[in-house]
Amino acid sequence: MTPAAIIPVDALLLLDYVGIAVFAISGALLAAEKKQTLVTFIFFAVVTGVGGGTVRDLLIGAPVFWVHTNATLLICIAAAIAVWFLSRKVIADKALLWFDAVGLAAFATYGAAKALNYGVAPVPAFAMGVMTACVGGIIRDVLAGEPSILMRPELYVTAAALASGLFVALSLFGAPPGLAALVAGLAGFSLRGAAIARGLSLPAYDR
Repeated sequence: MTPAAIIPVDALLLLDYVGIAVFAISGALLAAEKKQTLVTFIFFAVVTGVGGGTVRDLLIGAPVFWVHTNATLLICIAAAIAVWFLSRKVIADKALLWFDAVGLAAFATYGAAKALNYGVAPVPAFAMGVMTACVGGIIRDVLAGEPSILMRPELYVTAAALASGLFVALSLFGAPPGLAALVAGLAGFSLRGAAIARGLSLPAYDR
């Protein structure tokens, strides 16, 4: 399918690289917490960095973003090696959560932008942004035997939904892509950051 020229995604490509890098770091950090080998560090970095975007591209009919370029996997490998050589004293206790929060906001925004650019309707484009942001982390946690982010009480998917939905809404109202991405990304990161810092969560079903 030929992309519909709605949003110049190339102008937002930095968001994609930021998301890849920080999600790869979060994957490697989880391997560090589990005291795994360098090979496992790299595997977790790659799976976390490309998981959500791979599912998104398959669903919207786009070429899978990391298959035809060296940069994506090299970013993931470099992230894993960097974490491997860091002392545990350098890595703060909540580093994994904060790196994940940055990746969440960046991927949610970029995923929605790419979906819109491929002619996806606004509501499915919003869903593609959420999927881009969350699937990599879900795969990472499942492989590591950690409780899935979907089963945690604090705001996570909600923050991705805020960033993705806000970007789609601002784009439909004609906001410049850069401004829409900045506002949406900051909003998503702020909500996720508040959840990390203050333990914010949605009410659970209790009936």
